Amino acid sequence: MHRRSILLTAAALPLLASPRLARGATEAALADAAMLPQLRAVALWRDGAEIAAQGYGGFTPDRPTNIKSASKSVISALAGIAIRKGLFSGADQPVSQVLRDDLPPDPDPRMGDLTLGNLLSMQAGLQRQSGPNYGRWVSSRNWVRAALAVPFESEPGGRMLYSTASSHLVSAMLTRASGRSALALARDWLAIPGFAITGWERDPQGIYLGGNQMAMSTRSLLAFGAAYAAGGQGVIPQDWIAESWRPRTRSIFNGEEYGYGWFISRIGGRDVRYGWGYGGQMIYVFPAAGRSPAVAIAMTSDPDQPSARTGYRQELHALAGQLVEQL
Repeated sequence: MHRRSILLTAAALPLLASPRLARGATEAALADAAMLPQLRAVALWRDGAEIAAQGYGGFTPDRPTNIKSASKSVISALAGIAIRKGLFSGADQPVSQVLRDDLPPDPDPRMGDLTLGNLLSMQAGLQRQSGPNYGRWVSSRNWVRAALAVPFESEPGGRMLYSTASSHLVSAMLTRASGRSALALARDWLAIPGFAITGWERDPQGIYLGGNQMAMSTRSLLAFGAAYAAGGQGVIPQDWIAESWRPRTRSIFNGEEYGYGWFISRIGGRDVRYGWGYGGQMIYVFPAAGRSPAVAIAMTSDPDQPSARTGYRQELHALAGQLVEQL
């Protein structure tokens, strides 16, 4: 069993006056989670405050890690803020209007139908640049042009074709429309207490990789999820949260519904929206419902180990369900 460090914030002390929370099932569940060999840290938020955070195997909740595709939820938030600021017309913003200089010489007519919303919901219809095509794509000289030059395999707005290239096109659109990098926008627009991006890969043209290779701490990921759980905290538009959480398609991986950068499911008997990154980088948001409080749970794991085919992601879902049932 891994060494573990249990960190309880000062903000959580009033809640921890309850012996059930302080010494009960929640702490026991976090301790038992040390048996998951890939797990690095877990942090929990409920009704306005972080209530617990724990590291495993020498990691702490404050140590940055690569959150992989969980960063697609961050890209979605930036897109929603850009719409509020008038940089985009809405989720119906045509991609070709913003990235016209990067289109192939004779684009497929369907390119004119491709929208920002299609990119966010993984319904672009363009050939996937994730999985076996990812390495070739990121080896190209211009990731944006390469993403737009691949053939359409479905109609825009059709079936899900999960592709990090789609999220990268959103990052490129943000950069073109604002004249600023996606990282600069995130640091300016996502003024969420405790949230910070500590590292982020760029493409050969200097555009930050939308939807992958973003580093932050588990606590930072929790702060991001907590902002959603709290209705946006005046940072993320509430109407965009609702739009992001409206089902658009179904995941090709697990059959669950998918919105704009968020999976939509039920865990622990409650509705949940979650971001998922390779290896087991998870941000769970349980909206308030009836007498059940709003809850956010962040988990980070070894980013170099798989989580889907091994069943590890399901173990993390089970842990999230166990924790939310006790909060």
